[in-house]
Amino acid sequence: MDFTDTPEEAAFRAKARDFLSANAAAKKSGSSNLATGWNKDEALAAARAWQAKKAAAGFAGITMPEEYGGQGLPPITQVIYNQEEANYVAPRGVYEIGLGMCIPTMLAYATEEQKQRYAPPALRGEEIWCQLFSEPAGGSDLAGLRTRAEQDGDDWIINGQKIWTSGAQFSDYAILVTRSDFDVPKHKGLTFFFLSMKSPGIEVRPIKQMSGAANFNEVYFSDVRIPDRQRLGAVGDGWKVSLTTLMNERFAVGVAPPPDFDEIFDLVRDTELEDGPALDNAMVRDRLADWYVRQQGLKNAHFRTMTALSRGDTPGPESSINKVVSAFKYQEVSFFGMEMQEMLGVITDPDIIAMDGLFQTGALSSPGYRIAGGTDEILRNIIAERVLGLPQDVRVDKEVAFRDLPTGRD
Repeated sequence: MDFTDTPEEAAFRAKARDFLSANAAAKKSGSSNLATGWNKDEALAAARAWQAKKAAAGFAGITMPEEYGGQGLPPITQVIYNQEEANYVAPRGVYEIGLGMCIPTMLAYATEEQKQRYAPPALRGEEIWCQLFSEPAGGSDLAGLRTRAEQDGDDWIINGQKIWTSGAQFSDYAILVTRSDFDVPKHKGLTFFFLSMKSPGIEVRPIKQMSGAANFNEVYFSDVRIPDRQRLGAVGDGWKVSLTTLMNERFAVGVAPPPDFDEIFDLVRDTELEDGPALDNAMVRDRLADWYVRQQGLKNAHFRTMTALSRGDTPGPESSINKVVSAFKYQEVSFFGMEMQEMLGVITDPDIIAMDGLFQTGALSSPGYRIAGGTDEILRNIIAERVLGLPQDVRVDKEVAFRDLPTGRD
């Protein structure tokens, strides 16, 4: 691995730092770089303004082709910018799904006219996209979806339900995977579309989370019409298109947010237990050592990815390792931080509790992070099969028509 920037990368990093220092506030130690909860009107307005400012300065769509409003730079430059932006308070989150997953899928499968129409406004922050994948009956099995697409002349009629859709309540457009054929095995009967979230027949119901936010949604489709020209890929080839989206998602999800080792170390250093300073406690020191080792392992794995990107290579399925390790560590550190605060640990008011309630926020958010972008179980299967080369799980449904698969009602 090469830990140093090339001259070109160093110049880009300096340019990014200049932009950020002139336009954003530096992040406080031990806090998130998100400005506010992204389900609020003021946060949405701030995110739109920030995305427009990034686009004007050339930091939106860094790797996307210039003909669609991007900069056409190597993937390593996007990683460098993300590293630098992490040091500043920026209203991120609103556009990450659209620009990280939806628009790349559009660029891979949409017509030239559609690419010219939809990519530039998304980069400028004028239009927001969401991803309509998960369903109540499918769980982590995306190919088990039941939302039905039936062709009616030049249109498709969509009926069904999606769940855990981030940002659906304020999105303008979405990508959608449906089942168009129930008489073939589950991976072969899917068809992929994009559509307006303002289409008649769409109902969005926010899901209240235990953190108090409502970032996720249920989305219902009742006879929603989608023109066939908004189909991405061939009829029945939706799984192939979905894999394009999922490959981008696996890489985009990345490492969990704070708290991490640095934050828990700061808290422990200032904590007194009944028998003396927390740093002198053997159990506490053992936990800190374990998290430090994992943090350094993740750091070096990330450097390996950066080295691959710098050489022009494409990161492989090993990026799933980062997500599995960091998501679990995020949950462990958050709960341990609450334990260190003893009875104060139950307080969630950021104006009262240490570090603006960072550990409390992490404890409430971490279960969702272990699901988003692929559950622990799905990612472990990817690591086992595609990184370690182990045999695939036994699949008794591999050649069975979807309508013949047993359900909970059978």
